Amino acid sequence: MSTALSSGFEMKESVLLGKSYPNESRWWRKFGAMVLFSIVLSFFFCPRCSIFSEDYLVTLAYNLFYTNGLWLANDYPNRWLNRKSDWTQQPLRRFLITLAGSLVASLLVITLVNVGFMVGYHHGKLSSIRWENFVFPLLITVVVSLFMHSRSFLLSWRNVAIRAERMEKESAVARLDSLRRQVDPHFLFNSLNALTSLVEEDPTRAVRFIRQLSQVYRYVLDSQDHEVVTLAEELRFAEAYLYLQRTRLGNSLEVELALPPTDDLENFMVPPLALQLLLENAIKHNAALQNQPLHIRISLDEASHQLVVRNTLRPRRVAPEESTGLGLKNLEARYGFLTQQPVLVEKTEQEFIVTLPVLELV
Repeated sequence: MSTALSSGFEMKESVLLGKSYPNESRWWRKFGAMVLFSIVLSFFFCPRCSIFSEDYLVTLAYNLFYTNGLWLANDYPNRWLNRKSDWTQQPLRRFLITLAGSLVASLLVITLVNVGFMVGYHHGKLSSIRWENFVFPLLITVVVSLFMHSRSFLLSWRNVAIRAERMEKESAVARLDSLRRQVDPHFLFNSLNALTSLVEEDPTRAVRFIRQLSQVYRYVLDSQDHEVVTLAEELRFAEAYLYLQRTRLGNSLEVELALPPTDDLENFMVPPLALQLLLENAIKHNAALQNQPLHIRISLDEASHQLVVRNTLRPRRVAPEESTGLGLKNLEARYGFLTQQPVLVEKTEQEFIVTLPVLELV
């Protein structure tokens, strides 16, 4: 029986080495610590035993199976639960599940060790196993388990705090980058040039142009303190932004909106200026000509909660001072803190396609 227990232990150990402990050196350090602890503990339980005596070796074998078995029975399920359940979502439920699982797994290990030694070494009967044999190992397990789970809980909360701090930093950088792009001299210069022409040719359109320009900058200032805005708000801003670009580019720019009614968009959320970034990139990095207009299509897939922006791919050279190359990276970073769904970027021979996840308001 002791041979069977040893084989089972080795098989379980190999599984853990292959799947749950990718850092093999760390696993061996833990295993070494358990062995050292077992040796010291054996001297405590058998203080007058010689190190090579049978009593000491049996005591050491008991402790080795107990410490390593209980370690594996508690550590591996805890790692598995960390992947399946977050401490920060339902801490009390997670604590009860981990404690119950720990007690069941520990009791199973203690039973196997006692049965294995009673039958395999002492050649006794199962009825001779006393309940006292379970109390001390189980008590030690509860203490160690509570320590491990408390440590896991605190580490989880620390990760959440770090994540929140990083999210705030990334959002601030992205907002500043979006604000910088909007007040960029090239954007303002092009807008003022278009406005100058309108004032001379069509004062009525010039007034509307000024209002749309004001709306663009008002939205930038109002949204910089928000992590998300409704998709309806973002689209209203995008329409104002596109009006300015259509006025400047004329028939060289074609925009298609394949979207549900505005009321349906109030339940969806996106990071502010996300859509504007994609529109700006499309206009900035692609040629727009009267005979070959730049076509942009904005559509929403309500079933998959995805906003798709695609534009014809006709690359043109952009001066280094006009583009930092950080826009999409900042957008991906902001989405990374809001949802696990990624921002998808696809480039074909004819089109450049970006798919943004939309968050549903519940």
